Amino acid sequence: METPEKYLQRKKQEIELLNACLNTPLSLQAPSCPADAIKQKFKIASALKAEFALEDWALTETAWAHHGRMRAGPFEFSYDYQRADLEVRGPSFYAFANPVLNDTIYTSSGMSAISALLLSSKNAIPSAEILLLPGSYGETIEFVESYCRHLQPVHITLPAKQLVRPAGGPRILLLDSCSTAEAFESVLRLAPKLDLVVFDTTCFSSGSRRIGRVLNWARRREFPMVLVRSHTKLDSLGLEYGRLGSAVFVDAKCPAVDRNRDLLSALSGEMRKAIRLLGGAPLPAHFPPYVGSATYRVLTDRRVASMLRNSRRTSRYFADVLGPASHAHFAHALYLTLEPDKPVDEGRAREMAEDLSRDLGKMGFLIRHAGSFGFDFGATEWFHDSITDRYLVRIAVPDMPGALWDEVARAIARWWSRRGGRSSRHGPAEQSQRATRGFR
Repeated sequence: METPEKYLQRKKQEIELLNACLNTPLSLQAPSCPADAIKQKFKIASALKAEFALEDWALTETAWAHHGRMRAGPFEFSYDYQRADLEVRGPSFYAFANPVLNDTIYTSSGMSAISALLLSSKNAIPSAEILLLPGSYGETIEFVESYCRHLQPVHITLPAKQLVRPAGGPRILLLDSCSTAEAFESVLRLAPKLDLVVFDTTCFSSGSRRIGRVLNWARRREFPMVLVRSHTKLDSLGLEYGRLGSAVFVDAKCPAVDRNRDLLSALSGEMRKAIRLLGGAPLPAHFPPYVGSATYRVLTDRRVASMLRNSRRTSRYFADVLGPASHAHFAHALYLTLEPDKPVDEGRAREMAEDLSRDLGKMGFLIRHAGSFGFDFGATEWFHDSITDRYLVRIAVPDMPGALWDEVARAIARWWSRRGGRSSRHGPAEQSQRATRGFR
């Protein structure tokens, strides 16, 4: 477990990296506690955005008075009207050199990336099955079912026999980092016949070995693949610096799969058209200027490693004290869910998430109601479990000193045992008593 001293030293390095991006760095003392580190980081992020706006005042939708190259940190941009032809040159958010990342298209969010890709796939793949794993991101499923009439959704159940049956036509696999760990691992053990793999990497660190395994799996099977991602979360040092997404078309450089290159080329061309017509291009101001350095990569990896350690410890603790109320089956392992004793609707689940964070916040705990994850504070939000069709409360585990987060987790368990948490394994009195236990 990381000590508070090492944690604050790491936060000091994050602050120094951010501060160095300012033309006039802020005068700041070393953070004395997690709350102080959070405040300093968000303060610098605001200053970075303000500085960009002041310096690039001529960077309008037509860039009418801009001379020379437009930049945001290591990223360089060129575009004409409305950024419809936006070109971005700069470092990859991913930490992989092979297979070659052939073509990257940036969008205004992660959902705009996957939506534009799937919508525009009709002109490259007129009709296909799209295979959806258990636990796939709800809004992606909603988009497929609502707008992608050329795609026939096939909801995979375990064991995943649908993946290995003979294909009657083109098949696309949506491999989602939100899916269950069991489903995700089962896919990598199979040899299905697929025409395209769309891999939503959002909940994995951009340097995750899981992404590397999938890249190697797709290369061995000679599957064309597109990586889609929201960069608003794990790629911004916990700041949600700006709304930004991407689609990366992976070139395996295999002579036997020239047909794959043709498909990827057609897909990227159609996606660019869709982004132009839908107005989904990103803002240059939303590209984090601190991306690309070795220091950034190391600090990002350490942040995610800290969240994973906290999450695994918390999942064991919740399983012990809350029993069936707690769920931690996600492949990414960055958040957990709590199931109310009785079925609730979305509104009630949202209220429970708000009440939980508000009550614990008043007690001084670093937890907030926020519909995202990857922060330096805990975050609560409602969550729809597509497998059980129930509304739950999601706990996004933060990058925080382990001992400090353990205190927050114990407070969550006590609150849940009193305020409607499921108690089918332990009676209310025993559940409340167990919630005071320590971590294993």
